[in-house]
Amino acid sequence: MVVLALFGALLLVAAFTLAWLALGRTEAEAGGITRSLAMLQAMSRAPEELKKDVDRPFSERVLDPLLERITRLGARLTGGDAAVRIQRKLDHAGSPAGWTIDRVASTKVVGAIAGAAISLLLVVILGPGIAIAILLVGVGAALGFFGPDMWLYQRSYDRAESISDELADSIDLLTISVESGLGFDAALQQVARNTEGPLGEEFARVLKEMQLGVGRSAAMRNLADRTKVDDLKSFIGALVQADAFGVPIGQVLRTQSKEMRLKRRQYAEKRAQQVPVKITVPLILLILPCLFIAVMGPAVLAIMDSGFGG
Repeated sequence: MVVLALFGALLLVAAFTLAWLALGRTEAEAGGITRSLAMLQAMSRAPEELKKDVDRPFSERVLDPLLERITRLGARLTGGDAAVRIQRKLDHAGSPAGWTIDRVASTKVVGAIAGAAISLLLVVILGPGIAIAILLVGVGAALGFFGPDMWLYQRSYDRAESISDELADSIDLLTISVESGLGFDAALQQVARNTEGPLGEEFARVLKEMQLGVGRSAAMRNLADRTKVDDLKSFIGALVQADAFGVPIGQVLRTQSKEMRLKRRQYAEKRAQQVPVKITVPLILLILPCLFIAVMGPAVLAIMDSGFGG
């Protein structure tokens, strides 16, 4: 009986202890909830400036400052006149959508970091010597840093080739339009409407600049500065001089049209003469070995069979 009484007393003490702990935890949770509600109320009553700092998205708080630092670093690494050089490259490439000077500078830095990281990963996988590892990391960083420049150069090269291909036909159309009685601005608008590709876009841009108040000569000079085609620059130079000295524009266009057709024919002949030289390397390395195998293979097999049979 004594043992049962003691056991019952222990159970009662344990029950009271658990009840007390549960009540204390409930009060603590209630206190935590109360503090959270008070904080929310304080934030709701806070000034708008403080709430803006707290509610700003992750991109504004972290990504934008990081991008700004990367852009400043890229401007320091590319040199003092980097903005002018990058803007000239963008103009020659046709001002790609979304690409600005800051984006090119930041892409160069990010590309260098990515190239070095990829090269370092290859070094860890391949496990070369220290000298080769340093060389690989340096080459990867250099490729990543100059990658945007190479992309802009290739884009400007392709654009210049397209302008060269379209220039002669566009000048012919411009000449016909002027000789049919249209003014130069109306004829240029006709060419921009009926010409596809970068040359039509450039003529349309010239018309927009002239509508905004830029002089015809200045707009044409801006066109020459945005391109790398020598024939177009010489054509624009002739038009500017004709406009300055009062020479009839139809006569100048007719002369330039004949000259452009002659240059295009000479360029086609030059490309045709380069074909035999360019085809020599793949002929020697790829075609002739396959031809020798197809022609001499059966004879070699027959000789080997006759030699082994004898």
